[in-house]
Amino acid sequence: MHDGQIADTLLDHLAPRTIVLADKAYDADRIRELIQDQGATPNIPPKSNRKWKPCFSKRLYRERNLIERFFSKLKHFRRVATRYDKLAANFLAMVQLASMRLWLRAYESTA
Repeated sequence: MHDGQIADTLLDHLAPRTIVLADKAYDADRIRELIQDQGATPNIPPKSNRKWKPCFSKRLYRERNLIERFFSKLKHFRRVATRYDKLAANFLAMVQLASMRLWLRAYESTA
């Protein structure tokens, strides 16, 4: 299932003045309104077939690659990539452990 269909649940608790970075797949009026109704700002590139082009910052959008690279590194952990855990709490714990390990590895290389 595409994430755009459950965006209401994913974007339910945004803090005011938050900037939401998303790709073109999330360029829908419904999603943009959901973000703006909570006081946040969507920074989503417009699709090529959109008649009205909303404002979009390419400089902010470039920061999105940090998130994409993090998820790519996270998927190197086999248990996370294949979702061996049946319970959501166990899966979340494994994601947290893998994230800490990635953070420690990055911290050690820069210290």
